[in-house]
Amino acid sequence: MDRLKGILMIVSGALCWGATGPMMEWLLHTTSITVSFMLAVRLIIAGTLLLLFLQLRGKKVMAIWKLSAWRNQLIIFSIVGMLGVQFTFVKSIEESNAIVATLLQFLAPIFIVVYISFIHKKWPPKAQIIGIAGTLFGLFLLLTNGSLQSLMVSRTALLWGVALGFTYAFYTLYPARLMKEWGVLVVVAWGLLLSGIELGVIGRIWSSDEWMLLTDSTVIWMMAALVILGSAAFVLFLSSLHYISAVETSVLSSVEPLAATIISVIWLDAAMYGWQYAGMLLMLIFVVYLSIAGKEKEVV
Repeated sequence: MDRLKGILMIVSGALCWGATGPMMEWLLHTTSITVSFMLAVRLIIAGTLLLLFLQLRGKKVMAIWKLSAWRNQLIIFSIVGMLGVQFTFVKSIEESNAIVATLLQFLAPIFIVVYISFIHKKWPPKAQIIGIAGTLFGLFLLLTNGSLQSLMVSRTALLWGVALGFTYAFYTLYPARLMKEWGVLVVVAWGLLLSGIELGVIGRIWSSDEWMLLTDSTVIWMMAALVILGSAAFVLFLSSLHYISAVETSVLSSVEPLAATIISVIWLDAAMYGWQYAGMLLMLIFVVYLSIAGKEKEVV
């Protein structure tokens, strides 16, 4: 029963997160809302609500600020990790679409493998090299539809996608000590709030004309859904780890791009072609293989 609960949690979380991509794409492409404003408002609200929830549950959310070492790590995480992932993901959506952006974040395992290999000063195992090569070939098909003469997304979108993979890898690796010491939800809650404040200050959102967009009921409901679905996805993902392994979580989270694709095709009339679908499938297969191969190597 616990295993089934974990599977339902991660699949539900992946579906929630997969749905946020098309919703952000709709906001960016059909309204005049900007990436900075949308993200700042969303992050601040989500971080504040999560901190209030933790405070009501009796968590000492302010304790992490008492030691400078932890405080500095939290600030770095909020800028490079949390804000980095969120901003590059939404910019990838703005420059391409939700399907491409969601798949480009699967470049993160490659950056992680390269980083670990560099630290240990040795080539990655053969299984990981195969996983990397297969993922990159799938990405090639996704971006070109199998033709060297065409690129289905702009170079700008590709650059943002690569940055997304890098920041997602940093987001995965860097806060490990922070989360072990203070708990995942406390670190993420502060990361959300701080990254939203940082982006809000940079974008001077208090003087933005975009606040008027929030008088539109459709925009309000869409923003509320983004906060709720995004927060639910993260909580469900973390909760699933209590019942199933990290490898199983990684495999089942592959539902995310499939959800983004189905919603985008049905709701946004997104156009994809044969070799792009093949590329998407290859990326999912080899990312799963890369996760399993990495876990087996770790166990050995």
